[in-house]
Amino acid sequence: MNKDTLVIELERHLRALAAEREAARRDPALQAARTAVKRYQAARLAATHPDLLAAPDTREAAAFFLNDIYGAHDLGQREADLERIVPSLQRLLPLESLHTITGAIALDALTEKLDTGMARVLGAEVDEAAYLMAYRSASAPEDRARQLDLVQQLGDSLCSLVRIPLLSLTLSVMRGPAKLAGVSELHQFLDRGFSSFKKMKKPAHFVDTIVGRERRAMGHIYAGRKEPFDVF
Repeated sequence: MNKDTLVIELERHLRALAAEREAARRDPALQAARTAVKRYQAARLAATHPDLLAAPDTREAAAFFLNDIYGAHDLGQREADLERIVPSLQRLLPLESLHTITGAIALDALTEKLDTGMARVLGAEVDEAAYLMAYRSASAPEDRARQLDLVQQLGDSLCSLVRIPLLSLTLSVMRGPAKLAGVSELHQFLDRGFSSFKKMKKPAHFVDTIVGRERRAMGHIYAGRKEPFDVF
């Protein structure tokens, strides 16, 4: 996939994200429910992958996935940064970095859609029984499978980034210009992802571990299995 195609895809996902978030902002009850869903999911993910969060080799990458990919905090500034500089991205970023950012936004757009669907069913009170019911009734298995495909692709993309010579130096050099351009959030996202993966001995194994566990959890939920997050 070339840069032109990536930029077109990136713009499409940014528009979808903006529409989803604007609809939620106009409905305070829905916004509160979406926040509750995100917080519950973040806590659930931490409970499912405690070993990855605890191990020195993987804790930073696991925190990156929980906070920057599945986080409950507002990622709107990152998307606003992107919208402002999309025309310049082809010039500023290597193909591999642009691919990583596009993958992250594609995942974000689908996750927002799925979270909104669950929030409409759940409201602001979320427990495991209600969450599992909403997961099955408000999201199709193929959409959840697609979400995990995007997690895998994003992880694989980050694994590729760490093999690029001098990229660490490039990101360091870009820190000042990114701040001046008002896109520090975007730069920090790339830097955190790159740095956390660079520190791991086996980044591909880390990605496969997270995605494998989440695929098993997804299968357990749709099958109605007790203890669906028992995936070890």
